[in-house]
Amino acid sequence: MKIPRLLLAVIGILCFKQSNAQVIAGPMLGPVEYRDAKIWVEVAPATQKAAVVISKKSGGKPVTINYSGTLGKEFNPIQFTVGGLELNTTYKYEILINGKPSGKVGELTTKDLWQWRKPPPAFSFLTGSCAYFNQPEYDRPGKPYGGDSSIFETMAKEKSAFMLWLGDEWYTREVDYYSEWGLWYRAQRDRAMPILQNFWKSMPQLAMWDDHDYGPNDIGKNYILKDVSRDIWKKYWCNPSYGENGQGTYTMTSYGDADIFLTDDRWWRSADRTPDSVDGKPNPAKEMLGKQQMEWLKNSLLYSGATFKIIAMGSQVLNPVSPFDRWANCPVEYQEIMDFIKEYKINGVMFLTGDRHHSEIIKVDRPGTYSLYDITVSPLTSGTHSFGGAEKNNPYRVLGIDQKQNYARFSFSGNSGNRQLKVEFFGVKGDALGNWTISEKELKTPANK
Repeated sequence: MKIPRLLLAVIGILCFKQSNAQVIAGPMLGPVEYRDAKIWVEVAPATQKAAVVISKKSGGKPVTINYSGTLGKEFNPIQFTVGGLELNTTYKYEILINGKPSGKVGELTTKDLWQWRKPPPAFSFLTGSCAYFNQPEYDRPGKPYGGDSSIFETMAKEKSAFMLWLGDEWYTREVDYYSEWGLWYRAQRDRAMPILQNFWKSMPQLAMWDDHDYGPNDIGKNYILKDVSRDIWKKYWCNPSYGENGQGTYTMTSYGDADIFLTDDRWWRSADRTPDSVDGKPNPAKEMLGKQQMEWLKNSLLYSGATFKIIAMGSQVLNPVSPFDRWANCPVEYQEIMDFIKEYKINGVMFLTGDRHHSEIIKVDRPGTYSLYDITVSPLTSGTHSFGGAEKNNPYRVLGIDQKQNYARFSFSGNSGNRQLKVEFFGVKGDALGNWTISEKELKTPANK
């Protein structure tokens, strides 16, 4: 018996919807390198099989990569690593659920091999911190803390190399703090927000954490669920690596002539109330990065040949008048890295930070060598902050934006030896809020020093 075309069409639509319903969030692009790429997606508990099929956008034979891990759990974030790709080539991909197309599609473009062949490329990346999505039944009373999330639709339209999240990508609530299930739930719930889905696949996503996506507000190494939190982090982000020896989440990424060091300011962090000094001397027991991570960071800086070496951290680093936590509040560790950068004449160093619910650029001069800058970008959607107290007219501030949701674009351009970085801040709808430019020559140790 022949099945009517209309019935076949209905069956097809139902099958498509069923497969589509199995995708809770994503796809999201992770790092895209020269010859491989990572693709993330979260599937529903009923999913029995998942795969990604990928092919050149220009045409060619598709390749299917099946997920070989465990499925059927309440939380099922999964990652695919696609290898054997060609340089500087655009690919299209689709997620398959239970052997059927899900309709969840995207594109990626591999890096171009420019070293020893071409001038450093012009490129840009986006960055920001503090993304809060309201959930009234668990939020604190009063005015909703989360703002206009359409900022992510604006960002999805950008043509940038990647997005770097600077911490507080989701906000745990009191009901989550000491619940393993609650930590998984919070990550899943925020990752699945419809407003975010186009952004996840629009460009590669890399991230570092701060207190709110690590656990409770302002907590550090004493957090009793830190191992669970790290496991969740590894499942929900496709970073290049996650610390060393099962400790921490720090890593790095390179693009063009910029190396970016994504630090972990929570895993080894001393309680903020630990005194900065004891008996009038700096307290060596107060740490933010810890010995293992400090050793990694110093060696990474020494190894790096990049024009720009950007150290990213959840908390501010330099701001001398900040009333809140900053790396300088761990005086021995802070001075150790400052002395190290100066002693070894490491050029091109600047800091990129989040957390503060305002954006600003802080400049601190160093006798005998180049000035250091701390570029803070915050918030994406969480509550905003007003400059006040000693910070109201901060003499170290080069540029400041308060009481506005915002993100930043870092753009690198110019010929070898004359590269420059332009930092632009944008509002929810892409409105320009301010910009600042610096050249590589301004980030070099004087020749006679």
